[in-house]
Amino acid sequence: MEIRLSSSDGVPVYRQIVNQVKYMVASGRLRPGQELPPIRNLAERLVINPNTVVRAYSELQREGVVESRHGSGTYIREPVARAAPESAEVLVPKVDSLLADAAHLAVKVEKVVELVIKRHAALKKEKP
Repeated sequence: MEIRLSSSDGVPVYRQIVNQVKYMVASGRLRPGQELPPIRNLAERLVINPNTVVRAYSELQREGVVESRHGSGTYIREPVARAAPESAEVLVPKVDSLLADAAHLAVKVEKVVELVIKRHAALKKEKP
């Protein structure tokens, strides 16, 4: 599992880990049942405090991406099927944030939609 951290983008380190793990799951690079690195190992590899990895793994567990098995490790969960309207509602704050960023950068909504479509296609293409 390859995680790259950036100190210049303003995103907290734990959130960068969460986002990258979720992306790897969505792209198929991490599969259900696959074990994540132990907290201490990942912290040492990324040269960060182990509490940061604990926070990231806890957030991933809260979001249903991973499950912790006491004494065994942290594993990618099978996707949980939700009703479509319920799933879409979870995305509202993220869409709001994306639109706020786009407005701040003077990017038209049509360009944002085009970018989302391109990224979706790239994600689908990356699956093995």
